[in-house]
Amino acid sequence: MALWEGRFKKEIDKQTNDFNSSISFDKRMYKEDITGSIAHATMLGKCNIISEKESETIVNELKKILDDLETGKLEFDLEAEDVHMFIESELTKRIGDTGKRLHTARSRNDQVALDLRLYMKKEVKKIKELLKELIGVLVTQAEDNYETIMPGYTHLQRAQPITLAHYFMAYTEMFKRDIERLKNAEDRMNENPLGSCALAGTTYDIDRYLTSELLGFNGPTLNSLDGVSDRDYVIEFASALSIIMMHLSRISEEFIMWGSYEFKFLELDDAFATGSSIMPQKKNPDITELIRGKNGRVYGDLMSLLVTMKSLPLAYNKDMQEDKEAIFDALDNVKMCLETFIPMLETTTFIKENMLNAAKRGFINATDCADYLVKKGLPFRTAYKITGTIVAYCIDNDKTLDTLLLEEYQKFSQLFAEDIYPATSLQKAVNDRTAIGGPAPETVKKHVQVIKDYLRSLD
Repeated sequence: MALWEGRFKKEIDKQTNDFNSSISFDKRMYKEDITGSIAHATMLGKCNIISEKESETIVNELKKILDDLETGKLEFDLEAEDVHMFIESELTKRIGDTGKRLHTARSRNDQVALDLRLYMKKEVKKIKELLKELIGVLVTQAEDNYETIMPGYTHLQRAQPITLAHYFMAYTEMFKRDIERLKNAEDRMNENPLGSCALAGTTYDIDRYLTSELLGFNGPTLNSLDGVSDRDYVIEFASALSIIMMHLSRISEEFIMWGSYEFKFLELDDAFATGSSIMPQKKNPDITELIRGKNGRVYGDLMSLLVTMKSLPLAYNKDMQEDKEAIFDALDNVKMCLETFIPMLETTTFIKENMLNAAKRGFINATDCADYLVKKGLPFRTAYKITGTIVAYCIDNDKTLDTLLLEEYQKFSQLFAEDIYPATSLQKAVNDRTAIGGPAPETVKKHVQVIKDYLRSLD
């Protein structure tokens, strides 16, 4: 029996009911629904809208329903329209008319808005913890690779020497920003819509500050229309999740390339790779490829939410039921990707010799050659042109800046002397870049300490 059936003269069509039903996916919010109902019933009793005895009976039975769902004693009725009606029906079945008093001064519109905010708050904390763990692993990898020289790239072309530690710390900054975005989103979703009712509040003398306190919110939403129709917090969360996936996709793409024989900078642990059904030599980076692929899926969830909300008039519309599957899918995939990527990163072997050999090729110390001439008195643009000409000469003669003879250097400028060789060594090129943000080991170590302090501040 539908709780809203009084207005209707016949039952809803079975196929229509299935189409309308959301319990198959919103049942995951059962804890939040019961928690919100307990707070609401408590408030109704405190405000003498229902008796204290009725309030206690409702609260006690709701706790039993929660326990029965947790232990499997009670199973969800998938014929119910949604999780809210299922729990209310079960409550009424158990305690009779007293259970019918629970929905006083409440609508499913503010109820679902409440449940979703409570659920999002819980999930934000889980994602932040995973990001914190990931940053910790990146820091550990950095600490093991302060001196590991590798080529840095622009346009996927070897550009300048950096260290593997410097590379890992770039991603700590990205994931740190992700945590900050989540914290901002968490703050904005921390408002209590309960009491907005269907759209216009209630004539009952309710205490919205009490329910806010009981549920851990900063306070109540200040407009009932907005309270039931706002889904900004879902979209903002989905946006933050999409950016997390973008960062995971970027590092996954690099790991895919680095694991190929064209790079061979790393070897994935066997636990995080797969083989081929026909080519016995293959070791495929399927895990990182899946993360890269799921990035598009999470983007799709964000776009789905934006398109769903873009033309909705105030206040609640059934279209909003579509928000849950999208945000649940985005959440599930981000958690799964993080939970997979973290141990994969921990167990990956980085082939330092291959990174160094790659750094020795590609003239990535050319900027240091130009800087050498600048320090001898030439304007940078003049030094840049001379160095470019030297690189062209080396390419034509199968040489590098390290193997070029001094007399060959001096054909291009008499400013070159024996000190050109140490000045353009890869180690010096890295060590001299001590400005904040640079790859010098001493600078990266300071950066590591900043990130460690940041992680501690999150505890």
